[in-house]
Amino acid sequence: MENEFQDGKTEVIEAWYMDDSEEDQRLPHHREPKEFIPVDKLTELGVISWRLNPDNWENCENLKRIREARGYSYVDICDVCPEKLPNYETKIKSFFEEHLHTDEEIRYCLEGSGYFDVRDQNDQWIRIALKKGGMIVLPAGMYHRFTLDTDNYIKAMRLFVGDPVWTPYNRPHDHLPARKEFLAKLLKSEGENQAVEGF
Repeated sequence: MENEFQDGKTEVIEAWYMDDSEEDQRLPHHREPKEFIPVDKLTELGVISWRLNPDNWENCENLKRIREARGYSYVDICDVCPEKLPNYETKIKSFFEEHLHTDEEIRYCLEGSGYFDVRDQNDQWIRIALKKGGMIVLPAGMYHRFTLDTDNYIKAMRLFVGDPVWTPYNRPHDHLPARKEFLAKLLKSEGENQAVEGF
């Protein structure tokens, strides 16, 4: 399932290492020279992604298959922009605080765009640009944050297994079982990759 619906995915999901600038968080924040990251690298970190058809999401068979396979029983749609999100400034600030969740964070971009920032194995920031048609799953226990880009708008579908729990645990929360499990999977994945490279 993770490897299906790959055609054209890089048109809606792109990633790169971030610079350390304190400029506007909505800017791309590329390093100089730019360091793009292949989607395979995100997969190694536990990030799953697909490209789907957002113009017909109500009848999208691929979305239905993903939901059934992964148990995403809850769905809602959220507009993030100054005009539609209550307490916009407060919410945007909280979204950009580095945090983790004890469950997956699943977002499907129906309109607009935004950035998810995640940490790699060396604690470096990776910026993931999510555009219309991109669907992304951040694993439980992964430190991350979200911001809009300079267009200031995203319409996103939020999915969840069972009743939604949106509780953010701001860094540091390394003692949580979800964080320990995430790190264990990351180490296992690194070990397997090194074994293949050393073969």
